[in-house]
Amino acid sequence: MSSDFKAGMIGVGSMGKNHARVYSEMGALSGIADADIETASGLADRFGVQFYSDYSEMLATDITAVNVATPTVTHYQIVRDALEAGKHVLVEKPMCSNLEQSRELVSIAEANGLVLAVGLIERHNPVVKFAKDAILEGRFGDVVTLSSRRVSSMPGRIRDVGVIMDLGVHDIDVMRYLAASPVKSVYTLGGTRSEVDFEDHANIQLEFENGIMGLVEVNWLTPMKVRRLALTCLQNYVEVDYITQGATVSSSTLPETYDTANLYHLPIEFHVRHVSIKKQEPLRNELEDFRKAVVHGGKPLVTGPDAIETLRASEAAVESLTEGKKVLLE
Repeated sequence: MSSDFKAGMIGVGSMGKNHARVYSEMGALSGIADADIETASGLADRFGVQFYSDYSEMLATDITAVNVATPTVTHYQIVRDALEAGKHVLVEKPMCSNLEQSRELVSIAEANGLVLAVGLIERHNPVVKFAKDAILEGRFGDVVTLSSRRVSSMPGRIRDVGVIMDLGVHDIDVMRYLAASPVKSVYTLGGTRSEVDFEDHANIQLEFENGIMGLVEVNWLTPMKVRRLALTCLQNYVEVDYITQGATVSSSTLPETYDTANLYHLPIEFHVRHVSIKKQEPLRNELEDFRKAVVHGGKPLVTGPDAIETLRASEAAVESLTEGKKVLLE
């Protein structure tokens, strides 16, 4: 195990199991803490690390950092305890149940010189890096609109948030990252079609201060998992698939002269380029990014303040749906 980075895992449910696996593959997993003794102790045995039924016992050891993957309502207390114990923290999204708690955690981390990263994992998907680099280099032309579709069937793991905070938060964050501009306003339509206590489908319209528009479609109702993003730009129309990690860049040209009396047979030339991107596990990228920030200094790709802005926009989306009106972000 690397002596400069020892990670403890708090919460080994659906996502936490995968975090533990990747940390183990990195040679960085030092311990696992979870109230589910049977499941967590078995996982600790599998990876050859110490099991703790109380995470405070793990915080008292010489671990460098902790990864928190527990239900959202528990994040604030666990992350605060970890930061006050001098541990760097990567916490699953959303950082906390509300903005006030999130801002407090950011202040504690900054005051103690600790890394506080948030698990908005799609930022670490190689297709997002491809799109971001191309936008920065001007290869697509200026971005006009961003449109995403993130739909699937109801997950058994979600109990405390609706589809906006579970799924929509990812696309809101990616769009903020690609637009490189604060969200100006949010308007949401949606509702509940199943037996859940929160919204299970939503369409979220985002207006950014630089004029870019975003449209996020999310639901837990579709018997098919779709994770896609489209960028309408001045030079290209671009589609990326988060699952296949592929991209298609399209454009078209029209001759200067053509028969205006036969628009059915327009001589349009379509130019379509399929881009193969080296496949990488986004979770591995996320955890390596966290380790790099802890060991070598600097900021993680998704910082605490970054996650707060995404949470602000996500909360505004929920408020818009509840109140039936556009919400302006000051």
